[in-house]
Amino acid sequence: MSRVRSTPVSTRCSIIINPTSGSYSEKVVGRVVATLREGGLDPLVLPTAGPDDAAAFAARICAREPSPLIIAAGGDGTVNGVINGLEPGRATVAFLPLGTSNVLARELGIGSAEEAARRIIRGETRPLTVGLLEGFGVRRRFFLMAGVGFDGLVVEGVRGGEKRRFGAAAYLLSALRTFAAWETKSMAVTAGGERRLCHSVVVCNAARYGGNHLLAPGANLFGPEFGVVCLGGSRRRDYLRLALNVVAGRGARGSGVSLFHAAEVEIGGNKPVQVDGDFVCHGPVRISSLPGFARLVV
Repeated sequence: MSRVRSTPVSTRCSIIINPTSGSYSEKVVGRVVATLREGGLDPLVLPTAGPDDAAAFAARICAREPSPLIIAAGGDGTVNGVINGLEPGRATVAFLPLGTSNVLARELGIGSAEEAARRIIRGETRPLTVGLLEGFGVRRRFFLMAGVGFDGLVVEGVRGGEKRRFGAAAYLLSALRTFAAWETKSMAVTAGGERRLCHSVVVCNAARYGGNHLLAPGANLFGPEFGVVCLGGSRRRDYLRLALNVVAGRGARGSGVSLFHAAEVEIGGNKPVQVDGDFVCHGPVRISSLPGFARLVV
């Protein structure tokens, strides 16, 4: 089990903030900044103006500071951006939940941005494991999950106008379209020397999915292995049963569903791939665990 410790950091910290996040509020941000200052920290606020800014800001901070404290303020996508800009093994990362789903906050039991600020001042951290996905010239880190197959197809099919208008419900609309235009091809999933044929697979670095829904019991942000959920069958009713079990808090179970743990996974085929809710490429891909990538404020 990874050890909790108080990590000594300088008073300087950087808040990379996404002002378009689902629950962004200037008043909340102002209170958080004031709380951090009262706690002895000196925050620099860096608002993003586009999807690539979080990674660029994080890379710039790592280039000038040997052991930076970087606070990702927004949704899980903002955290993903920060992680993709970090130098491995150097940064301490914290999360201010201002998004829609805020899965990371649910994994850590953070109830509000104000509570997150108090945890940052307290300074208790654990070593964070992230995943690295590689394929077709893409190298992308993730901290929640990578999904290939139905999962990736739904994310790939989200329309920009629907997402701006309906938010998280846009994924449901895309899922309904995916159900209507069904495909049945299988792909090879290889891990631990064992090869499986699956219709879809979700490689989980966290137990929860899409909010507070339990998908992969036993998976966590601090362990060396992923929880890998495979759905072997291609029947739509198997997906519906899986969804009902996940919503009911029973995790990944049902006809054709298997859950195992692995530090490396190779996925064949050419199905769509998403990481942390963003479409990135089509398979085949290789996914590896990177333990101790950063310290995460808990």
